[in-house]
Amino acid sequence: MQVYDPTAPMAAPAEDLRQRVADLSGKVIGFIDNTKPNFNLLAQDLGELLLERYGVKAVIQKRKRSVATAAPNEVLEELARECDLVITGSGD
Repeated sequence: MQVYDPTAPMAAPAEDLRQRVADLSGKVIGFIDNTKPNFNLLAQDLGELLLERYGVKAVIQKRKRSVATAAPNEVLEELARECDLVITGSGD
């Protein structure tokens, strides 16, 4: 039996790609919805909690056209420009 690993190798160690946000107060948080069922509801609820409990300044939600496609470059560029933190997710 052969088992295939579907993950691609990382270009850089994960530690190098992450930037930690020490405090959410006053930050703008983005969500990229991959269109799977229920992620939009999860992002909406999380956004409300972030605003109410953690002093987040704003929440921006963007939705991909399909789970099978990447978010358009203009959406990624907008989120990178406007957000301090972006969360991508999957529903179901």
